[in-house]
Amino acid sequence: MQAEVTTYYLEMCSPNELRPKHVQIEGLQVIKAEIPSAELQHFLYRSVGGNWYWYEKAHWTYQQWWAYAQNPNLHTWVAYLKGTPAGYFQLEVQQGGNVEIVYFGLLEQFGGMGLGGYLLTCALEEAWRLGARRVWVHTCSLDSPAALPNYQARGMRLYKTETAILEIPDQTPGPWDGA
Repeated sequence: MQAEVTTYYLEMCSPNELRPKHVQIEGLQVIKAEIPSAELQHFLYRSVGGNWYWYEKAHWTYQQWWAYAQNPNLHTWVAYLKGTPAGYFQLEVQQGGNVEIVYFGLLEQFGGMGLGGYLLTCALEEAWRLGARRVWVHTCSLDSPAALPNYQARGMRLYKTETAILEIPDQTPGPWDGA
């Protein structure tokens, strides 16, 4: 089907621009995934983005996920709440001192708990630790309605907006096939 989709590009050019959000939730941990794993990448992508039209990689093969996971410039952190994956962020170190927040989000059942602002704070802090001169992200009108306000609340500045008519699937891919 065709849909009008607006894409929002945001950036942060100094760690001093960060407006952090802190939470005190028992059992919350954010841990870097140190070993490349196709299974983990697939799980996180589908579990977080499946209900939000993250469809570009939804049906990738194992080999495609394996190759993606091998990127040495890709850094993945997973948020766990009492041992259960609750969300993730993925950063990619790029040329020119840029670090992109490639993927960011929560599994549906963990929304509304205040974890999003905290996890984005962690993502931005990690991006600066990776040596960023600029951290950037893009989101769109097909993503969670909480995404854009969260990025802006943490201090990211909107620098470009594009609207286009795109061909998208009739429905979101869901967290896994048949869900």
